[in-house]
Amino acid sequence: MRTLVVSLIASGLAWAQAPPIGLVELYGVRKVPAERIRSAVGVRVGDPLSAPKADIEERLDKVPGVVAAKVSAVCCAGDAAVLYVGIEERDAPHVDFRLPPTTNLSLSEALLVTYRDFSAYFGGPARTADPTGPAAEAYRKNFEHLARDNADSLHRVLRESEDAEQRAMAADILRYAPVTRAAVDDLQYAMLDSDQMVRANAMRSLQELALQAAADPDLDVRVELTWFVELLNSLDWDDRSQAATALVSLTQTRDQGGLDFMRVRALPALIDMARWKTPAHAHAAFVLVGRLAGLKEKEIEQAWSRGDREGVIRRADPLVRKPTSRSAP
Repeated sequence: MRTLVVSLIASGLAWAQAPPIGLVELYGVRKVPAERIRSAVGVRVGDPLSAPKADIEERLDKVPGVVAAKVSAVCCAGDAAVLYVGIEERDAPHVDFRLPPTTNLSLSEALLVTYRDFSAYFGGPARTADPTGPAAEAYRKNFEHLARDNADSLHRVLRESEDAEQRAMAADILRYAPVTRAAVDDLQYAMLDSDQMVRANAMRSLQELALQAAADPDLDVRVELTWFVELLNSLDWDDRSQAATALVSLTQTRDQGGLDFMRVRALPALIDMARWKTPAHAHAAFVLVGRLAGLKEKEIEQAWSRGDREGVIRRADPLVRKPTSRSAP
């Protein structure tokens, strides 16, 4: 899933050039009345994105029962943005991220040049280029070579560099590394990084290594689901989105232990996401809820096609309450 995250400006500047709000979606709301949250947000569908992010989050933090809040604007509801409002209530699942490292470390010049050339090529005029074409294949082979020869540097930068951009690049490049326990451990470690982009790149890279490990049992490498599942409870919208997308791939074998863990730790979070009105944002979570409900893949997609989200949700959790006003049209 490709989504364009429209940053809410933390400095307090207005979002003068941002699109209007097309939807306001909540997550993490269990005990605090949803309307109290909406009142604290102070913006409604049709309003421009003009209120500073910090101001909205400060108002939410003052709502009784709210421990922390996070607001994100994400593309798209038609020509408008979707405003996602996440809260953490008292006694709710909580994800602790590591403090930023403090060592002055960076990747080798060869890695930096190749990575920036790759980013410029596929993010510039060639952004619609075939990701399986000759150019992409050449970059892949170069990254495989560099990742193998710079394994120690990638390990140290990912864990110790004070520069979040460097850590994010290291996490991204590791998807091209040989599938080893060490590479998987580094990426698992990075999933609790203080920086969201590092976490996102770590999840994407781990997903790639997991597919390779599953295709070759002789590698004897297993990617654990633990932190993917825990990140479904993150306050950060992108953490939840990335984790759900990865888990769709990682739970295809329907390992019962993994599904049971996900049910215990994150079913309410998945139900929140499966109810989001933007299909591209809700689909991965809906698939996971369907698997927890014991449905076959064809049954899940048939339910999705006919719009029977609540039927699947109730099969996954018969005690679940029907949605109230948590998602504004």
